[in-house]
Amino acid sequence: MRQFLTTLSLVWIAACIAAYVYSQQQHISTAVALAVVPAFLVELGFYLVPGFASVRKSFDALGSKALRAALLTASAMIPYLLEAALTKTFRLTAFAELLGFVFVAAFWYVWARRNILVDCLFLAFMAAVYLSKQFIHIYRQPAPHVALAILGQLMWIRLGLMTVLSLRSLDDERFSFLPSTAEWRIGAQHFLYFLPIGAGLAYVVGLGEFHPRPLPWWEFGAILALTLMGMLWVVSLAEEFFFRAFLQRIIARDTHSQTAGLFTAAVLFGLVHLPLRSFPNWRLAIVAGALGVFCGLSLLRAGSVRASMVTHALAATTWRMFFSG
Repeated sequence: MRQFLTTLSLVWIAACIAAYVYSQQQHISTAVALAVVPAFLVELGFYLVPGFASVRKSFDALGSKALRAALLTASAMIPYLLEAALTKTFRLTAFAELLGFVFVAAFWYVWARRNILVDCLFLAFMAAVYLSKQFIHIYRQPAPHVALAILGQLMWIRLGLMTVLSLRSLDDERFSFLPSTAEWRIGAQHFLYFLPIGAGLAYVVGLGEFHPRPLPWWEFGAILALTLMGMLWVVSLAEEFFFRAFLQRIIARDTHSQTAGLFTAAVLFGLVHLPLRSFPNWRLAIVAGALGVFCGLSLLRAGSVRASMVTHALAATTWRMFFSG
């Protein structure tokens, strides 16, 4: 718990500084900032919980699956209620819609037995809600440049993580936010293996073109570092956990084939990218599917999802910073 509380304190300090800087840059009023920041601080506290095994174990010891599902439901609604009350944007229809999504996700493994079909349906439901952009409609925008959908997206990611880790009882004690030195090395190696293949595929299918951001070196470096952290701890953390640590693993177990798990998860990972930007974005799906193979290999090599998180984060950051399209 000491490590968790120390991390939480540092994250809260960084978040407050970032909120202050952003509000100054975007000319966001102090009243709006003070109304929004508390909800983000609460959500960040909940978001950190899945990454600390000791905190997860304490949560698991609280009681039955039904009780833990109810607690997860309550924790998911608290940030929304806080920001809606402070920004005066509460709507009963939005509250009911969000509660419905959260309730189904939290109680999924209370109602259903564990099997590959139930697991795949759970992932399909989580992906459908996330990709349907419902959070844009549920979480309103109290002022220009204050889009609160990210609050719902963070909630949905950690709700899914805790549902799988605690209620489904996925035995993955090595899941956390910080890759080890060896995991960084393995993840970076597989990113380098993917780079010429991914760049070649992107060129062949016409996905984008090489176009580094035209910024001063110091600004480019700062944005690069921040982008990598965001990709590592949000995008790749969620996608690698669900597609590699969860889906690839259960398919490999049920089929008794690591190859089947690797390629099935990679294909599904690519297909999930079809709706992004414009449907059907088959160009992105092809490149993402190829990336999924190398992320899966990184997982198998390291025996940890943190290595595949590194591979994914490096690839996504490279695309964001050096390519357009």
